[in-house]
Amino acid sequence: MKHPTINVRRPLQQWNQAMRRGMATIGFLGGSITDARPRHNWPEYVMEWLSGHYPTVRFRVENAAIGATGSDLAVLRVQRDIIGRRCDAVFVEYAVNDEQASSIRRQRTREGLIRQLRKAGVNDIIFVYTFSESMKEDMERGQYPATIAELERLAQYYQISSIWLGKYGLEQVASGRLSMEQWLPDGLHPKEQGSRIYAECVIACLQRELLQPEQLLLAAEAADDHALRQAEAATPTEAPAALPATTQAELPEPLDPLCWERVGELPLSQLATTGEWLELRWHGCEWVELMLETKQLGAGLSFVFEGRGLMLVFDYGARSAEFFYRIDEGEWQYSDRDLPDWVGESGWLRLFDCGDELAQGRHTFELVVAEPQRELDGEQLFFRLGKVGVIQ
Repeated sequence: MKHPTINVRRPLQQWNQAMRRGMATIGFLGGSITDARPRHNWPEYVMEWLSGHYPTVRFRVENAAIGATGSDLAVLRVQRDIIGRRCDAVFVEYAVNDEQASSIRRQRTREGLIRQLRKAGVNDIIFVYTFSESMKEDMERGQYPATIAELERLAQYYQISSIWLGKYGLEQVASGRLSMEQWLPDGLHPKEQGSRIYAECVIACLQRELLQPEQLLLAAEAADDHALRQAEAATPTEAPAALPATTQAELPEPLDPLCWERVGELPLSQLATTGEWLELRWHGCEWVELMLETKQLGAGLSFVFEGRGLMLVFDYGARSAEFFYRIDEGEWQYSDRDLPDWVGESGWLRLFDCGDELAQGRHTFELVVAEPQRELDGEQLFFRLGKVGVIQ
């Protein structure tokens, strides 16, 4: 395959500066391949290597990856789950989970995610591309799969480094190091052995781009000497110098003017309801603080929003009710969401996209809870709304 496995487009300046200070916060966004909850995915082994290789640095991990979610939901969550946690660097893994989205939609959501991070001063962004069976044919022809080609276009435009974990893994299989089944037992999700293969590739990049432990030690000794000299020369009234502020990267014009760069969240308290509803502190998902729940078919809610697009985020599963909705008193539309075999009774944090090409301005939204059209087993249905995202 002619394309490089590791493509470094800018130095990891923020990450290295953070390590010089003795503490670095590393963020992760992605799907089930990156999700921390299985405790055997590739970030585990990358962070294990970092903590062992840099014993003088304290690493904080902000793994905000959620299985079965894409960059569209990440756009809504990034402020709270990555930017607000003051991450010094962030790995972004959406090549696989964005595959089923249209090319236009995933380009808008991905570019919006990049621009939110860069505007907040998070400049050390690293794309990681994992593998799915649908990518194999393109890769064997020496081509980028479409989902990766589009990420590479963004990476080139915004000077973001990328690591093609899927290519590295496929090369290990071709060399006879391990079988396809050992790498990816189900063709997509690695267990411990496959995740360590992914981590090897990331670590190879970090070994090249991060300061070496001896360099950090020299920097720490120099900083200690400098601080001692300043303390000896300072008068009792002098305050210590403040750390330099992180500079915001200058952003070029967006490739797509309709990218999801400006996204806000409408508080659930601003939604008007009819029927039986509960607003609950939610313990089923750490990325959602509250859920608005009803078990009553025909219950309704409505609200006004300012923007050009709308996203709704649900706790979804086999017991979820569906709904009718309309915007600006237009035609009623039925949600009719699919239910893959792997979905349980609940627990999938699922985004429902109401569109992003409305006229910019004030809009009304109405919703009525409805029975699903699929076969039911007689169990109690529920409707759980966790977030309302507005695209500006």
